Amino acid sequence: MTVLLPQQTATQIGMAGHHSAGPSPVLYLLHGLSDDDTIWLRRTSIERYVAPLGLAVVMPQVHRSYYIDEAYGGRYWTFLSEELPQVVDSFFRISAARRDTFVAGLSMGGYGAIKWALRQPDRFAAAASLSGVLDAAAVGNKVRLDDPRLFTRVFGDSGVVTDTPNDLFWLREQIEPGALPALWVGCGTEDPLYGQSVRFVEACASAEVRVTTSFVAGAHTWDLWDAQIQQVLAWLPLERAASPTTA
Repeated sequence: MTVLLPQQTATQIGMAGHHSAGPSPVLYLLHGLSDDDTIWLRRTSIERYVAPLGLAVVMPQVHRSYYIDEAYGGRYWTFLSEELPQVVDSFFRISAARRDTFVAGLSMGGYGAIKWALRQPDRFAAAASLSGVLDAAAVGNKVRLDDPRLFTRVFGDSGVVTDTPNDLFWLREQIEPGALPALWVGCGTEDPLYGQSVRFVEACASAEVRVTTSFVAGAHTWDLWDAQIQQVLAWLPLERAASPTTA
């Protein structure tokens, strides 16, 4: 994993930093299928965006696993949902309170973020998907054709996703709306995954689950995600720092 920790900035020109007296709130920020734990730092200015917020950012590495315990591979869902928070809690001064814990991700990571929030809703105050793979069953069918070895390794020989804990639509139906964290879904209207985001938001609306949305012109690109992660950070229910230290 790659981790950003809040700190007062004293020597970084042009940076504003804030660090609270108590444990820091934390955003788990998940990568996409072709990426790794360093991608958010390399493709966006996430470090600069979070510095004045006093927000820690934990970016784990799960390879091409779809944040699933692979049928023939690593137990990446178990790593994400059980091992990672324990390691973070033991290594860093991070708040474990639900009100201070958030998750977001792009593409495959958008799927991972929403799945984590739906399977452990008592852990998170908010969850966000940026151009997320929100219909895993539909994507699984495409992966089966495009990359059958990846499909079998991750999903197994049967490849059943619908009506399982890997199906976001099914998961949402298992949870009372009042138990859910705040949800944010964004996507570019020219993105091949746009329809999945729309269908997920519509399914939530039919169950009277409110979702904040950001559907704007754009494709499956980092210029869109760099802009939208700033929207997500502004949307998070953080206690905002009143007067960050500047250098």
